[in-house]
Amino acid sequence: MTEVKTKVREVKLFIDGEYVCSSENSLFEVKNPATQEVIAKVHEASKEDVDRACLAARRAFEKGPWRTMTVQERSNKIRRMAEIIIERKEELARLEALDVGKPYPVALGFEIPRSAHNLKFFADFMEQQGGEVYPMGEDFLNYTRYEPVGVAALITPWNLPFMLTTWKLGPCLATGNTAVIKPAEATPLTVSLLGEIAKEAGIPDGVINVIHGFGVNSAGEFMTSHPEVDMISFTGETSTGKAIMKTGADTLKKVSFELGGKAANIIFEDANLEKAIPESIRAAFMNSGQVCLAGSRILVQRSIFNEFIDRFKKAAEELVVGDPQDTLTNMGPLVSQEHYQKVTSYFEIAKLEKSTLITGGKQPNLPEYLKDGYYLEPTVYVQENPKARICQEEIFGPVVTIIPFDSENEALQIANSTDYGLNAVIWTDNLQRAHRVSHSVRAGTIWVNCWFVRDLRAPFGGYKKSGVGREGGHHSLEFFTEAKNICIALH
Repeated sequence: MTEVKTKVREVKLFIDGEYVCSSENSLFEVKNPATQEVIAKVHEASKEDVDRACLAARRAFEKGPWRTMTVQERSNKIRRMAEIIIERKEELARLEALDVGKPYPVALGFEIPRSAHNLKFFADFMEQQGGEVYPMGEDFLNYTRYEPVGVAALITPWNLPFMLTTWKLGPCLATGNTAVIKPAEATPLTVSLLGEIAKEAGIPDGVINVIHGFGVNSAGEFMTSHPEVDMISFTGETSTGKAIMKTGADTLKKVSFELGGKAANIIFEDANLEKAIPESIRAAFMNSGQVCLAGSRILVQRSIFNEFIDRFKKAAEELVVGDPQDTLTNMGPLVSQEHYQKVTSYFEIAKLEKSTLITGGKQPNLPEYLKDGYYLEPTVYVQENPKARICQEEIFGPVVTIIPFDSENEALQIANSTDYGLNAVIWTDNLQRAHRVSHSVRAGTIWVNCWFVRDLRAPFGGYKKSGVGREGGHHSLEFFTEAKNICIALH
């Protein structure tokens, strides 16, 4: 495949139903991580722009029709947004591949359809909600209403920008709130289109606003400290979550955080390796390992250790690294120079820690037009010390460590030995062990003999430094609503 030149897009702010320029005419560039070609010039929101967006969201909440619409009316408009996303899925998938560097078939076949499903799910789910009624003998009757909170700041990461934005936007809108969205500065292209998609779907002006910018002393800080913002839903790095919590503390904003992870992928000796190896490859290297749920610590029982390494190495080396727009590509580049430097810094750390390199650890040989892209081969280390930095810290790239263990208790000790607790994976054909280990691993989601399977009704979130609160089903609805009890005297 040869390089295809793309036009440089101008990405504006979407405030109160229209696309507008930055009030300070400040723009920043976004590059294609596969080629380093500039693909967009993005308007950076000033403090004044963020203020306009937050006030527009407040007006739409207090004075507009959105909050007082029937649930069915709101849900119909949200479902229309989902339909438009499917109608435009090829365009959105191409932009996601261009912006993030992920393989186009993954964006087209999974992420964009899931984005539409996120919206449709919460529209449908909200319509199915019942109420709570508590009679107190014959004298009083209590019933509960779940009412929208107000203005939500939705801050989403660069690795799955469109999908994770709709994951937050769905319950936010379905419960009658308004939103100010800030996508990651590195990957704003698809999320910027939510403004026009909402407009076409009949969402009232001001209900959805999209601003662009950075964190400290930029749009992120301005929106999380803004007095008109009632709640913050954030997905991203743990350190950023801590900063956001501090910023929002003065105004007691509600917060929901999905933060980092360092998942243990535990392979017991009775595991079905025909299933475990391909799924472990996917868990390690999907989206170039830039997934918070990545199974980046692979714990393998010593009796099958050598066999697993041989088969895993072969499967990793068979992955096709290349142009994200090529349908044959399994793995694209890392998202940016800054992130590439962070990931590759662990190669030196691995040497200092005497980790054994099994495969990878360098750039692949690629066509000339991709030579400036931030590519890495799938990289696999063996490390006997589970406390080593490469076993403890979230690398967030195509780098995994394989750690041997002898007993179930040892596997549990290793699995629980990090500051993170977002998810874990367990491979065993022993049903009792599957339950026993699942109960003992301190993480919010445990996958047994599978990975990345999501029922949107189920809770999603992390233990320890992997997050605050839960998303999914009624857990999302609870965050985006205030519960009001009404007590009626019957006599």
